[in-house]
Amino acid sequence: MTDLRLASLEVSGMTCDDCARHVTLALETAGAVSVSVSWQDGKAQFTWPIEVAETALRAAVSGAGYRPGVLGFLELASKISQRGQNDFDLVALGAGSAAFAAAIKAAEAGYRVALVEKGVIGGTCVNVGCIPSKALLRAGELAWTAGHHPFSGLTISSGPIDLSALVSSKNKLVDALREAKYVDLVADYGFTVLPGHGRFTGPDSLEVDGKVFTASVFLIATGASPSVPPIPGLADSGFLTSTAALELTEIPRSLTVIGANAIGLELGQFFLHIGSAVTFIDVASRIAPLEEPEISAALADVLTAQGATIYTSANVLEVRLDGNKRVIRLNNGDNDYEVVSDQVLVATGRRANTSELGLDAAGVAIDSLGAIVVDDEMRTSNPRIFAAGDVTGGPQFVYVSAYEGALVVDNALLGMNRKRDFTGLPKVTFTAPQIASAGVTEAQARDKGYEVVISVLPLDAVPRALVNREVHGLLKLVAEANTGRLLGASLLADGAGDVIQAAVLAIKYGLTVNDLASTFHPYLTMAEGLKLAAQTFSRDVNRLSCCAA
Repeated sequence: MTDLRLASLEVSGMTCDDCARHVTLALETAGAVSVSVSWQDGKAQFTWPIEVAETALRAAVSGAGYRPGVLGFLELASKISQRGQNDFDLVALGAGSAAFAAAIKAAEAGYRVALVEKGVIGGTCVNVGCIPSKALLRAGELAWTAGHHPFSGLTISSGPIDLSALVSSKNKLVDALREAKYVDLVADYGFTVLPGHGRFTGPDSLEVDGKVFTASVFLIATGASPSVPPIPGLADSGFLTSTAALELTEIPRSLTVIGANAIGLELGQFFLHIGSAVTFIDVASRIAPLEEPEISAALADVLTAQGATIYTSANVLEVRLDGNKRVIRLNNGDNDYEVVSDQVLVATGRRANTSELGLDAAGVAIDSLGAIVVDDEMRTSNPRIFAAGDVTGGPQFVYVSAYEGALVVDNALLGMNRKRDFTGLPKVTFTAPQIASAGVTEAQARDKGYEVVISVLPLDAVPRALVNREVHGLLKLVAEANTGRLLGASLLADGAGDVIQAAVLAIKYGLTVNDLASTFHPYLTMAEGLKLAAQTFSRDVNRLSCCAA
């Protein structure tokens, strides 16, 4: 194995994040590994393979236009010089995105890594989450569009969906991606997989199916599972979780979805698109309750126009069987209702997988919902144990899990003391049209003490939407009143998940709505909607010609 050292290099001349990226690329090109650069501190930290010459590192930084200074060494957090005292440098419980991101980064830096997995490698995203669900959603959207697109005079024949064939195709895709993006990487990076259930036997030891392992650092990345509310009769009547819904091979004639946030909305609309009669029930006052209220209202209009029934501010009182049907009794205010369905899908959130991990023996604290408590550097209450991903109860996105897993290596093994930062974090709900948002909502901004101005642009003001003949949606921007700095953006539109990335960058780097309005946006793209929404703060876009600056 290549000998490694953890080094710190002072770098002068950096003034922004772009400078930090240039220095990072220069050092990586010269042979440094796991580079982290802070332009504010004027410092780069990295793992330095012994065969890489100091002159090469300095020349690379100079060649990028910056001035290298004092080069020093740091003590490795894992005391790699004493690695013989432990079986591994890093052991991760779980084998999903957080664990793999940590394993890859640690292996690249020369550490000995093991993953403990009792089930299938790959975690939620590739096996039962993002990949399989979006594969089905896309097929359902195409099927619906074929029969319902509003082009005058256009006839498209669409036969019934073969759900069994669709699920089989989805499973082949999942298998292929699991092999390519997870299983094959184990050999590529040379880390170890320990099959079985891991349980801490003490603050610095882990038992896996009867064998005890030690490590310099442990990472808990066991993810989360669907949470099922204690509704009377639900368990006896039978229900679907998001995992089970992805494996149905027959289309239910009717489906009731309990929970109308991202997962419930996505899967509920999928079954609506392929022929089920769908009812949404949510205890919140509106569907998509974490989004801007304008987004929620517009999506509700879309779903009801497609044939869905929606009950909000509704409590499910009981579920009972009546023959082969499920009868759902609910109350929303003064009224009781009964909904009869072939299937019930429960989509009321996810709960951290922390049971039977021996957390008490390890001295790891959990919160009232069972999620592991971590600080901004992903440390738990045990200084040798870190946690990342859904198990911490934070934003449940695969890219957040991977980010946090890599952050653990930076802090636990490389001594970088980097803090978690969710500024401009995007989220996407893959309904049709999609919901995408970044930053804060109007209400959140006001709660933080900002004085704000807002812009709400209906989709029929966006030329791309008019050309598509799909104008059910909107864009909403939230800006700081005195500076115009963009604080938040929300969209309900075709391709919203792609459009939101421009807003992510604007929020992260402190751009104003005037910056957005004066930036080139290609005509006849949905991205142009961001420019138009930004222009709306100061102009009436309905009185502008196409592409007017």
